[in-house]
Amino acid sequence: MNDLRPIRAKSGTNQEGTSAHNRRVMIDALRLNGQLSRADLARATALTKQTVSNIIEDLECDGLVQSLTAVRNGRGQPSTPYRLVAEGAFAIGLQIDRHVTRTIAVDLEGTVLARAEANLPAGGPATGVKTILDLIEKTRRDLASVAPQSEQRLVGLGAAMPGPFGVEADGDDPWMMAAWQNYPLLETLAAGTCLDVALQNDSAAAATAERLVGAAHGVDHAICIYLGYGLGAGLILNGELYRGANGNGGEIGMILSRPRGAAEHERTPLEYRASIASLCKLLEFDPADPELYARIDAAVAGGDIRLPGWLDAAVYELRAAVQALETIFDPQTVILCGGLPPGLAQLITNAMQPLLPSLADRRDRRLPRLQVGFTDPWAVAIGAAAEPISRTFDPRFSAILKTRTVDAS
Repeated sequence: MNDLRPIRAKSGTNQEGTSAHNRRVMIDALRLNGQLSRADLARATALTKQTVSNIIEDLECDGLVQSLTAVRNGRGQPSTPYRLVAEGAFAIGLQIDRHVTRTIAVDLEGTVLARAEANLPAGGPATGVKTILDLIEKTRRDLASVAPQSEQRLVGLGAAMPGPFGVEADGDDPWMMAAWQNYPLLETLAAGTCLDVALQNDSAAAATAERLVGAAHGVDHAICIYLGYGLGAGLILNGELYRGANGNGGEIGMILSRPRGAAEHERTPLEYRASIASLCKLLEFDPADPELYARIDAAVAGGDIRLPGWLDAAVYELRAAVQALETIFDPQTVILCGGLPPGLAQLITNAMQPLLPSLADRRDRRLPRLQVGFTDPWAVAIGAAAEPISRTFDPRFSAILKTRTVDAS
């Protein structure tokens, strides 16, 4: 293999007590680059060749890494490339939205192997939990039919739903899923599935999907603006998803802003003007309509006379949001993604040009300031499924720092 080619990877550490971190670094490097030799891995991760060899052997024994046919380059000894074994791990993702629930199964590389969806019945979690557990069970059976070893290699269940979390809300507030927020969801899912369960908001899940298999793949600093029923942002900082103290990092839809021409006391949440919910209200569409995406795209293509006013208000808010996010977080790129039709996503992105001046407007940019990511109703479910994969296999430098602090004391 060519020892001079650039390789994307995080650095490992040769200090004691960090073998688990180094395994994660190795897996992350193979996911980002595809195939790498031991020499490539040692060079990219700053680990010793012996450390790399030991970890590769362990990963092979665990069924996570596979050696390929040796390759000869020049006069040197042949080198053996290694790659991830996609069937080495599997995860289930769950999306709970206001009107629908989706489940999805992925392998270690993020390939979707099974999916299912169902309308949530009226009555909140009291009736909806059974629908959800039945859907998860169906997805597990479907996964087992294409990957018989999957049950032994399931690393967990990732759940995602609209936030914010832990905030007092009126039970009639259409922007908040108050009944679900107050329900012991994680405990119920863990008991009903016998899997480790973690919960994140839908914008964080969308960002996780972008990081695993989307526009943020291999990007260490990205802001993913999720425009769905509501509005949020997934924050990828230093290669890790930032969740905040209460899991509400990136809830930009809750920012109080003042529409043009409005008085100071008329400030309302940003998502009241920039969201699918606000568009549905204007167009008199039912958000629970299974043909909603097609109806919105048809309205865009047909030049519905009500669209320009909504677009103007949404773009006004989003341009300011992008400028603020760039100024605060200095990302490599901002990605517009989530539960909106592709035609609408492109229309919004085009209308936002030119972006407001910011420190991100640099001549040496390698990525666009703003780009379109996943525009897929399944994006949140994919990100939810990616979370257990990330939790199990991605490098987490915060954990290393905590380990060192404990060791030093």
